[in-house]
Amino acid sequence: MPGFDTIGRWLVLAGLGLALLGGALWLIGRVLPNGGRDLPGTIRIEGSGFSCIFPLLASIIISILLTLILNIFARFINR
Repeated sequence: MPGFDTIGRWLVLAGLGLALLGGALWLIGRVLPNGGRDLPGTIRIEGSGFSCIFPLLASIIISILLTLILNIFARFINR
């Protein structure tokens, strides 16, 4: 069973990771036009009383970035 020092280290790393992720999302929202809501590849369906937005391109970009980040992180852990 891990000790408090190990658990504390993981909590600090998780907190730093969340802070970096939040900062990156905030920065992306400030840099992209209209906060990234008008990217090409966004499908909008609007009717009377409802609207659906499917951000396909944004989903693909986020998926690729997370895959790269998690693969790099996994390589450092497995060493």
